[in-house]
Amino acid sequence: MKQKTIKVDYLARVEGEGALWIDIDGENVKQVKLKIFEPPRFFEAFLRGRAYTEAPDITARICGICPVAYQMSAVHALENIIQIKLPNPLRDLRRLLYCGEWIESHGLHIFMLHAPDFLGYPDAIQMAKDHGDIVKMGLQLKKIGNEIVKLVGGREIHPINVKVGGFYKLPKRQELLSLRGPLEGAIGNIQNAMDWVSRLNFFPFKMEYELVSLANDSEYPMNEGRIISNRGLNIDVADFEKHFEEQHVEHSNALHCIHKGYDSYLVGPMARFNLHFSKLSVDLQRMAFNAGLDIPCYNPFQSIVVRLIELAYALHEALRIVDVWQDPGAPAVDINMQPGVGFAATEAPRGLLYHRYEINDQGNIVEARIIPPTSQNQKQIENDLFHFVPTQLNQSDEELTLRCEQAVRNYDPCISCATHFLKMHIRREPVGV
Repeated sequence: MKQKTIKVDYLARVEGEGALWIDIDGENVKQVKLKIFEPPRFFEAFLRGRAYTEAPDITARICGICPVAYQMSAVHALENIIQIKLPNPLRDLRRLLYCGEWIESHGLHIFMLHAPDFLGYPDAIQMAKDHGDIVKMGLQLKKIGNEIVKLVGGREIHPINVKVGGFYKLPKRQELLSLRGPLEGAIGNIQNAMDWVSRLNFFPFKMEYELVSLANDSEYPMNEGRIISNRGLNIDVADFEKHFEEQHVEHSNALHCIHKGYDSYLVGPMARFNLHFSKLSVDLQRMAFNAGLDIPCYNPFQSIVVRLIELAYALHEALRIVDVWQDPGAPAVDINMQPGVGFAATEAPRGLLYHRYEINDQGNIVEARIIPPTSQNQKQIENDLFHFVPTQLNQSDEELTLRCEQAVRNYDPCISCATHFLKMHIRREPVGV
């Protein structure tokens, strides 16, 4: 019998390009390779020699979907060098900006990128013909997130209002209050979205993960905290590189980040949800139970439900900040940058994002290290597929391809950030050959 190769030129509905190779020998999966082939973009090298004040604007260009995450991690790391603490109104405003990014990113993924997989459509445009209300809901949510980012960050894509020490300009109180109506409307409709999402058909598939996220005592993680896991890890962000390391793999232009001594791990919505379920409101906890989620949830195909819970959290948190925020007067605190090394991690929509910067006595960046969430999840995606594919070998190559693509989209990978998805090749070797 001839060997068979299935080729999918590009996987749709992910950000970036790459390839997936699956070698099957009879009923056994021999190997899975997530081949990220976009060329490296050298942002860490671009930062060297630049003034520390340029870091927020340069790092925002790493991703058009999650620029806030890169800006926030950069400013927190640089502020860590001089150990400054922002007044609460500025801290709240940064958290509000992050809420905007979670809302627009999760809204885009849930309703436009991932929903077609569950409903049997090639894309959201085709899906809209039969499920226009779902697509409209996603667009409305993304618009709310965009409005928050535009108001606080200066523009919707690659915000320009963030600086080390705070912001260049503060929004007016009345401008923030203008967000109240859209946020309340979205919160009122979120149960309808949850009713729809909870009725989707999920593959009965579970994995045992090491879950890794930020943690602090009082809040669902977003901007600050220590790094914890469900296997006992509890470290300061400054110790990240003592416990995690990036490894080059031949088949990818993105480095694999692993937990030393443990191998692959999971960051992102499912990690945050499982580790910090107790920090969600009673209403959101009840919503999760009513949607049929196990606590903890280890089915990656239910990540679409978990993302909707996080989206609901971001809507509520944004409304809380809008209601309590008071103008502090000054948009930023004074900065006296000193030579040193600063560390920070924040929770991008897709998971933990780590930054480290070394600054010299001229205030220029000597070295930068950026480890995005998709780089950290890449090896875990391969592990998911390695265990998922054997449960689907009775499917045709076409159907198996579609299901593997859906498994990858469970992670909402941002491949351009990680660089960088997706050509797909399946090779089956017949039993006994």
